[in-house]
Amino acid sequence: MADQLLQQAQDLFEGQIDFEGQKLTEIFSTIILAITGLLAFGLGFAQGNIWFTLWIGLGGTALTFLVVVPPYPIYNENPENWLRANSGMSGSGIEVDGKKIN
Repeated sequence: MADQLLQQAQDLFEGQIDFEGQKLTEIFSTIILAITGLLAFGLGFAQGNIWFTLWIGLGGTALTFLVVVPPYPIYNENPENWLRANSGMSGSGIEVDGKKIN
């Protein structure tokens, strides 16, 4: 039972996402931060209050964190099919200082 809980915790904290998911998170983070930055600057300038600008920017950063960091299932829709590993490097033909490495 402890092994199952440990495996579930490991799966949760590893955050497996595929390459398309990485691309998607990059797009999301860029768009959210750009919109938040423009909104923060505009509203802060209109109010004449730097603290207002900073708090909106902080809120946008927190929103971006919540959207991008957790490994949502949408970020793992195209998993890669990796090849199986070969058993060792036998016959690889690597030489170091004139000695063949097995």
